[in-house]
Amino acid sequence: MNRLSKGYIWIPLLAAIAFAGGILADSILRDRGGRSDGEKKLNNLLNLIGSEYVDIVNTDSLIEKSLPALLSNLDPHSVYIPAQDLQMVNDELDGSFSGVGVSFTINNDTINVLEAISGGPSERAGIKAGDRIIAVDGENVAGVGITNEQVFKKLRGERGSEVELTVKRNNTPEPIAFNVTRGDIPVTSIDAGYIVADSIGYIKVNKFGRTTYDEFFQTLFSLRDAGAKDYIVDLRGNTGGLLETSVLMANEFLQRGHKIVETKGRRKQENSVIVSDGYGAFKDSRITVLIDEISASSSEIFAGAIQDNDRGLIIGRRSFGKGLVQNQIDLPDGSAVRLTVARYYTPSGRCIQKDYSDAKSYENDLYERYNRGEAFDADSIKFDETKQFVTMHGRKVYGGGGITPDIFVPNDTIGITKYYINVFNQGLLQKFALQYVDNNRGQLEEAFDVNELTAMLPGDLQLIQQFAKYTKSHGIDTQWSYINNSAPLIVNQLKALIARDILGLSAYYEISNLMDTTVLSAIEQLRGGMADFPITDNEDSAGL
Repeated sequence: MNRLSKGYIWIPLLAAIAFAGGILADSILRDRGGRSDGEKKLNNLLNLIGSEYVDIVNTDSLIEKSLPALLSNLDPHSVYIPAQDLQMVNDELDGSFSGVGVSFTINNDTINVLEAISGGPSERAGIKAGDRIIAVDGENVAGVGITNEQVFKKLRGERGSEVELTVKRNNTPEPIAFNVTRGDIPVTSIDAGYIVADSIGYIKVNKFGRTTYDEFFQTLFSLRDAGAKDYIVDLRGNTGGLLETSVLMANEFLQRGHKIVETKGRRKQENSVIVSDGYGAFKDSRITVLIDEISASSSEIFAGAIQDNDRGLIIGRRSFGKGLVQNQIDLPDGSAVRLTVARYYTPSGRCIQKDYSDAKSYENDLYERYNRGEAFDADSIKFDETKQFVTMHGRKVYGGGGITPDIFVPNDTIGITKYYINVFNQGLLQKFALQYVDNNRGQLEEAFDVNELTAMLPGDLQLIQQFAKYTKSHGIDTQWSYINNSAPLIVNQLKALIARDILGLSAYYEISNLMDTTVLSAIEQLRGGMADFPITDNEDSAGL
């Protein structure tokens, strides 16, 4: 269901729809008048290279290689997308692609099938969770250092096309070949949606694509039917996507007439003010939003709308700081440019775009935050007092560098020891979990939910002992003082990884969130520590 069709957002949305593919291309290219001196110079240079350079040069190829550098001089988010990459880039936002229908991880330099999507091409062909893909169309893909991107290119393809996948199955001595006919595969935006505690629903959103709002809306209602009254929306690690989607999602929680976002650009088409229509189904539900330093773009629009309207608490760490809007402009050769055409402003008037005048500093910003201690101490966040704004009910907020949470939760270092770092860096947590699932898959697949599955697993002490024995066989020193300190964290992650392999990604979060301090903080606030809505506390928003 797309509620835009009801016309509820009555202020023009053309420029607000980030990545609006191809809308402006023809008019911009056609309206261009006489060339500037710089354009003439560039054209002359290309002609000189083509006619005078010592070697024969393909000028088209030269231009192709130069375009990314040219755009990088504008801002960090105006980018060129080559024709061969455009389909894959668009797939992530469009909500579907054509492929074989498996989720996978690369472990021990091998493609491990985590799930054959129900009803998808691979499941119909007979591929199962736990299979290792060792060849694609007869070409070996195991032990060759294959990357995720390379796997995508091999497994995705035109709908109706065939691909032969050769797999190694744990209980079968010889490899098995399957002919798989590619088909349309949905790309989901919701990693998890479940009742996390009492009457609190938890939703993990991984991006803002074309289908995200529908998925989000359906998940909210499913949780309400399951008894949820309040909600945690987890946007950590979500780098954004379509502005339109964040607007639709925020509208569900706002009373009529509340500003959601404003965009301002050079052309009047890019100027818009978008307000809520009052038809949101969750206007009276309490909400907390979780963010971190990776949360960007549409994540920040959603969080900013909730914070500036004093509608809920933002919990976690300061967000990335991307306040620019791009339109996708398709070029005649099948390539595209995502060009920054506007800045967006949160309801209080903030532009949260961080400074990008120094490209190297911009690139290293997250690293520098860590060095300053911002991951561990809210006092290390430095505000620009010239960019101070106030929320609807008078709380101070700041622009110029992301959304600062109302409640700061430091990066959790409990259980991080030398032993944990070693096993984590070598991927031994995932490898042990995968091996355990392989050895016990028949029994574990009988589990109906997380509670049944965890009841089948060894006790915590036995599980950590098995893991320590396994890591010792991989050359990790068994120092029990370190292991004991890390044991609760390791056991939690092992159970979560095993649950993911058997029950899916949502089950992973159901277990990992039991030790997630940011989630636990949100639960505490919703259980009783949070003020009634709307929030009227007049303290600074940082570290309430």
